[in-house]
Amino acid sequence: MRHGQLLRLKEILLKLMEEKILLRKKMRTRRKSLTEIEREIFSNEIVKKFLAQEVYQNSKIIMAYVSMAEEVQLQKIFIDAFARKKILAVPLIVGKGEMQAVEVPNFDALEIGEFGILTVRADLRKFIDAEKLNCIIVPGAAFDLNFNRLGLGGGYYDKFLARAANAKKIALAYDFQIVEKVPTEPHDFKVDMIISEKRILK
Repeated sequence: MRHGQLLRLKEILLKLMEEKILLRKKMRTRRKSLTEIEREIFSNEIVKKFLAQEVYQNSKIIMAYVSMAEEVQLQKIFIDAFARKKILAVPLIVGKGEMQAVEVPNFDALEIGEFGILTVRADLRKFIDAEKLNCIIVPGAAFDLNFNRLGLGGGYYDKFLARAANAKKIALAYDFQIVEKVPTEPHDFKVDMIISEKRILK
């Protein structure tokens, strides 16, 4: 590759990184601006739509993240999955850029981990192979109408999703997180479905 082409490629990558950072910041601000009542109403509507989907109802092994305060609240999905005797997994960071799915036997098995996120107690951890998952609820800062996903910046999910070829990837997001286009790179994974409080995109 010629020197000029290399410089141009670096410029494009830098611009892409800047766009990602700006969009993540904008979405974080929007999410934090929601009132508790708005967050509860929107989350309830999003979760209700998700629970009605065949892809969830037919899945035996699902993976969901433990929601942080400003994210769509997923606790009712955990409750429903336990009631339906589904196998439920949550993500666990096991190394730099590496994540595994670990089974959640019940709510009592969860504790606050080193990243301040609820995780399964070390003495109860049972890992699930990524390829065995049927459905994964994928977090993200933003999503677009072509099902592209802007992650949260860690790169954990893109690596993990590459191993979860048999799972349907579903985004549960506030409607303002769905934009016309998100900046993407070749390694960024798309989702199969986006559910917001206002619409379902398949």
